Amino acid sequence: MKTLSLKLDLEVFEETEAIIKDKKIARNRYINQALEFYNRYQKRKTLSTEFAEASDLSKESSSEIMAEFDALIEEDEAI
Repeated sequence: MKTLSLKLDLEVFEETEAIIKDKKIARNRYINQALEFYNRYQKRKTLSTEFAEASDLSKESSSEIMAEFDALIEEDEAI
């Protein structure tokens, strides 16, 4: 484990204290769980952006391929 010095806004600290008192869990455990959750959220957000970009690229590629197929079909029908 790593030791971390942390400065919190008073409102965030007070809200955290109320939650850990109600849940009866250690502050350290609560903060670890919160950071773990937030890290997973950030990873998913990054993946979502990457998937959206990949999807846009595949749409462009797919449109080009469909246009080429359409042109080939039209050439075949003309013959």
